[in-house]
Amino acid sequence: MHPTIPRALAYWVHDWDPFLVQFTETIGIRYYGLAYLLGFISSAWLLHRYFRAGKSLLPTAHIADFMLCIILGVLIGGRLGSYLLYDGWRTFTSDPLGVFKIWQSGMASHGGFIGVVLALIWFARTRRLPFFHLGDLITSTAAAGLFFGRVANFINGELWGNTTTVPWAVIFSQTGGGPFPRHPSQIYEALLEGALLLTLAQWRFWRTGIVRTRPGRLAGEFLIAYALVRTFGEIFREPDAALILGLSRGTFYSLFLAVFGLWLILRRTVPLLIAGSDAMKSGQAR
Repeated sequence: MHPTIPRALAYWVHDWDPFLVQFTETIGIRYYGLAYLLGFISSAWLLHRYFRAGKSLLPTAHIADFMLCIILGVLIGGRLGSYLLYDGWRTFTSDPLGVFKIWQSGMASHGGFIGVVLALIWFARTRRLPFFHLGDLITSTAAAGLFFGRVANFINGELWGNTTTVPWAVIFSQTGGGPFPRHPSQIYEALLEGALLLTLAQWRFWRTGIVRTRPGRLAGEFLIAYALVRTFGEIFREPDAALILGLSRGTFYSLFLAVFGLWLILRRTVPLLIAGSDAMKSGQAR
């Protein structure tokens, strides 16, 4: 049942254009693509800082290649995740090439996580770097991309929340939300999955020796924290696909992230030797 809209209260009607610059009806610079670009730039900048501070085994000379692997993992995993986990495959007969349209906003964060894990495995093996250390590095920066992505979701007027009468509610009538005020759940998720998790991850990275003494633990903490805030955010978000066992798909898939994160925390680890030595500064790591 939709809430009754108080006549004395005027809600903002979402009318933002998804294009920053538009060249044709379908081609232009979209905020969604810009969000991904800002997320990747933020991660690369932090990785450079980590190495210069002597807290990373990933040399500066390898960061560009590392980020390329991560970008491919996010884009391919995110797109396939959206297509397979959120019923996008049902449109195959009418749009068989839809899965390749990565410029559209059909991306799933859980699919992106899987893609990143596979990219980390490949990069760790080819560059002979510790997989769990690389996992700590990238998860400590990932929330920046989540923040920009959720803000882009809001600009696009997608993934809106449940109907409500809170004063800050937004009407997404132009993007399918009907004439009813709804929670701007995209902003909630940007603050929780993005700003909050980035702050926590950066605090743990810089203020503790966890990356050196317990490789993999920071990644585990991030995954559990993400599962928790994602589950909380789903309370305010309109389900964008059929429920699974009575749970929204965002909540259901987050359970697997929490289990994997718990395993990362409980597994036995061996401390890493990380120091700002001349060998590391010259771009060589053991």
